[in-house]
Amino acid sequence: MAFDQKVMLALRNPANPSVPVGPAWWHDAARDITSLGSTMVLTMVTLGVMGYLFLARRPRVAWMLLGAVLGGVALNSILKFAFARPRPDFIIHAEWVFTPSFPSGHATLSAITYSTIGVLLAQIHSSRRLRVYLISMTALLILLIGVSRICLGVHYLSDVLGGWCIGAAWAMACWELMVWQQGSRLGGNRLISPDAREPPG
Repeated sequence: MAFDQKVMLALRNPANPSVPVGPAWWHDAARDITSLGSTMVLTMVTLGVMGYLFLARRPRVAWMLLGAVLGGVALNSILKFAFARPRPDFIIHAEWVFTPSFPSGHATLSAITYSTIGVLLAQIHSSRRLRVYLISMTALLILLIGVSRICLGVHYLSDVLGGWCIGAAWAMACWELMVWQQGSRLGGNRLISPDAREPPG
């Protein structure tokens, strides 16, 4: 707790801890970025990708994606109420929050959803450069969402770090299950085969 409070206070105005450091535009940007990890946005993104997978005739992968996300929601809720850690109470939050603090739901669920989608998209391409780009942008998005939660004063650093670890572990477990099921059915190790017409990278 002492470490968490020290980190959070380092990001606030010493004269008024309710005010974050940095320019005003960054405060607005943090609110915009944090919304990318909200339940509504993640739901829309998940449904949109599922629609694409159904149109691409990959219904099994679509249902697996939904299962990974819903399972992550359930796991996050169980852990929140098991730890029952209070939110930071020594500053004024920049947004309304009603659930316990650990782990960060935004960090956990964005790690699960975006990393799963990022890896699925990377599977489409045989170009290593494109795969590295997709995974890198996915990691950057997840990083920014987590950092925004600390900047807004609604989570401690350990809440976000815990959310990232839990989300990454759950996503990897679900991914291994997807690959195992798809591989046992098709005799391969790719969920979505790369386009044969794509030139190698």
